[in-house]
Amino acid sequence: MIALSALFMSVSVFASGPVETSPYAVQGVEVDITDANAAAAKEKALIEVQMKAIVELAQKLGNDDAATEMAQLESKQVIPLLKSLSIEEEKISPGRYQGKFTVRFLPEKIKSMFSKMGIQLPESQGPALLVVPVWQNEQGQTTLWDDNVWRKAWQGLNAQQAQIPLIIPLGDREDSSTLSVQDATSNDPVKLEKLRRRYDVKTLLVAFAEPAFEGGIHAHMVGESPLGKITIDKVYKADSGTMNDSAIMAAQRFHQLMLDKFHSDQAKIAAKSANPNAPQSVAVAIPFTSPTAWNGLRARILSTPGVMGVDVTSLDGQGASAKLIYSGNLEDMQSSLQATGLQMVRSGGSWVIEAI
Repeated sequence: MIALSALFMSVSVFASGPVETSPYAVQGVEVDITDANAAAAKEKALIEVQMKAIVELAQKLGNDDAATEMAQLESKQVIPLLKSLSIEEEKISPGRYQGKFTVRFLPEKIKSMFSKMGIQLPESQGPALLVVPVWQNEQGQTTLWDDNVWRKAWQGLNAQQAQIPLIIPLGDREDSSTLSVQDATSNDPVKLEKLRRRYDVKTLLVAFAEPAFEGGIHAHMVGESPLGKITIDKVYKADSGTMNDSAIMAAQRFHQLMLDKFHSDQAKIAAKSANPNAPQSVAVAIPFTSPTAWNGLRARILSTPGVMGVDVTSLDGQGASAKLIYSGNLEDMQSSLQATGLQMVRSGGSWVIEAI
């Protein structure tokens, strides 16, 4: 009874504004329970949703064997693992409770349990991205907050708790008063910034789409993110040939692209941590006024501690383009160059090495 009382206290209605994200959470867990009355049905539902969620979490972070093992647990073993429940949707009728929940588990307890099963869990979650889907239908009408295949495809990902969380705006009165179709299509920086601040994320991306040939979707998106510049301009067509499935495919491919990029970056960070002296490289421009000046600059660069080489890619009378190969990190490299009378600075989007 004490555990059940604590469970009820942890339930909250899914609210607008900043979204709590965690790799140890599962979104969109559905339950449908009948009992003598609605209250009793809801009690059972709040237990059932945790039992389903722990299995889904094991499948998400582990494998089929882990999911099978989690399915054998009793409720008294699962309830202490719970951090919170958020109600996404619910419908209450006589003797019946239907609900959809986001279930969050306590990270340390999940790590301890899963590590005993040999499952390597993610150390961190990637940056959350706020995606604003904009759809132009066959008649050329552009919609933002209305239901359409493009918005539903993004909502259907249920990726708020993924390793790269994708947050889709609620489209409620506050959202619609903040951002109009015209604001989104013109990339109004003030209105987009206001929406971004509401959801408390670092990155907002506007995803445009329109129907393509034979049930396909033409999706295009351009923007900067913590994972690098995003440029998508592609037609997606599902095998079924339906626009709904094509929209889902496009949204899934985008999310997979972000996940792949995140995993690649994490692997590079891990490799660099394991071997901090591994060679690094960066493209640089080296301006000079004469062949003699070039020879002097090149000699000074090569004599700088940490520099492993200068791979020249082009050379003319005004300067050289090269790949600077070095060990350590870029900040240390800049300091070393400065100590030898050189500076490495950003100019026009490129790195430039020149005499101080």
